Amino acid sequence: MSKVPAIARVYVANSGTQDLSVFELAADGALVNSGTVPIQRPAVTGRSIVLALSPDASFLYAGYASGPDQPRVASFSLAPSMPLPLRVADTPLANSVAYLATDRSGRFLLGASYAGNQVIVHAIDTNGAVAGVRQVVTTESKAHCILPDPSNRHVLHTSLGGDLVYQRLFDAGSGLLTPNEPPSVRVRANSGPRFLCFAPNARVVYLIGELDGSITVFPFNAERGLLGEPLQITSALPPEFAGTIWAADIHVRPDGRFLYVCERTSSTLSAFSVNPDSGALTRIVSYATVKQPRAFDIDPGGRFLVCSGQLANAVIVYAIHPELGTLTPLAEYPVGGNPTWVSIVARD
Repeated sequence: MSKVPAIARVYVANSGTQDLSVFELAADGALVNSGTVPIQRPAVTGRSIVLALSPDASFLYAGYASGPDQPRVASFSLAPSMPLPLRVADTPLANSVAYLATDRSGRFLLGASYAGNQVIVHAIDTNGAVAGVRQVVTTESKAHCILPDPSNRHVLHTSLGGDLVYQRLFDAGSGLLTPNEPPSVRVRANSGPRFLCFAPNARVVYLIGELDGSITVFPFNAERGLLGEPLQITSALPPEFAGTIWAADIHVRPDGRFLYVCERTSSTLSAFSVNPDSGALTRIVSYATVKQPRAFDIDPGGRFLVCSGQLANAVIVYAIHPELGTLTPLAEYPVGGNPTWVSIVARD
């Protein structure tokens, strides 16, 4: 057991074993294993688990499938005094999900259904349990991400098959989505828009293209909730890349100075510096990482990055240089089978 104080907790969703690996993240970057929490028993393997945190990090939501056409979400209570999450509810979902997020108030759970070509909205009770369906919206094919903007008045969501980013108005009282004007933005053909992230200042949105490895940098009108014409399209791929592109995750460091992306075919993480005025990206370097990196997260203090390898059945921890944004690998840790999501929560 590390004697260094813990600064965060790390939750890794393992789709092959249908469970959560839980770690304490120490101030020196070491992970200390707290244990494993089952999502379901017996495990239904091969079905992805995705995670979402409530805004105050009091609850963790795990979207999974208990069988064919049986999408569900497990709601867990989190507390510094509890080493492992406590399940408070298990609820049917309106459809299977490839992405989950709460709205900024924590009153609604938003989901993107890749298989169902829909986005969904569920209410969340005051005890953290996911409740009834509020809305189901049909999209073009392969809905893959949905996020509220920082103001909680707008929502963006992607259609990987339609090469679209949808722009919605969000009613924080009812949880309902309505089309903005214009209702969508078309991106580069066959780019496969996958995941989005907002810059901390909410003036820029970054989009990763799963099928072409592009990173599109959009200016964002925070008042109207609309994307502008792209100010930059660059590549997430390492310069020597050859093969079928399969880009995955994208995150900005909490201070907004650096952005990171992962690509599964090459098993690489790439780092970019962010122009503080425009939000434009400059490549720093690409790193070889754990095999088939599906997901990663950055601790709220911006000191460490934890990346999961689907074929490694492991996570790797990197120290992030505070001024350069470069990554230094610290150690790898075994987790369950096929890790597909990483979420990190600060310790008080």
